[in-house]
Amino acid sequence: MATQPTASSVLVRQASSSSDLAAVVECFREYTTWLDEDLTHQNYTAELNGLPGKYAAPTGALLLAVDATTDTVLGCIALRPLNLESVYLESQPAGLRYCELKRLFVYPEARGRQVARTLLVEAVRCAQAAGYDEMLLDTLSKMTAAISLYKSEGFVETEPYNSSPLNGTLYFSKPLSRVEIDS
Repeated sequence: MATQPTASSVLVRQASSSSDLAAVVECFREYTTWLDEDLTHQNYTAELNGLPGKYAAPTGALLLAVDATTDTVLGCIALRPLNLESVYLESQPAGLRYCELKRLFVYPEARGRQVARTLLVEAVRCAQAAGYDEMLLDTLSKMTAAISLYKSEGFVETEPYNSSPLNGTLYFSKPLSRVEIDS
């Protein structure tokens, strides 16, 4: 009887080599094919051509999940600094640093191995290490597995922080660090 691979057989690394960046481009393309939505409002072509771009360390992260044994790419996730529109900032505490989670994708053959959770947890860790106070993301209502994952990792639905033209866009946030003041 074959055993299911575990999350421990998944390694996550910052995409830095040319082969890693090519693998990220392929992940992003697979993601957008699956998504079947027009992402031109996000300057998507320029993003692909300029990787790592806004996802570059130390303020961003472009992470690949790979099989620990074969080095096969299993999926990716990206993180970038975010300058919010003033409309969103009006309802937020002053002086916080925000980042945005983007492009979580796991190849179909790698699903069921906790790859998405492993990528998400590592992206949150990177954001905390970079000193961000809050992580934001947008997703589509049809992405039910992703929404369940985000909620299970402490993300809560929030007000829109961008003006996405895509129908069914949902917005989530997760506080990363808060200084508690004793009274």
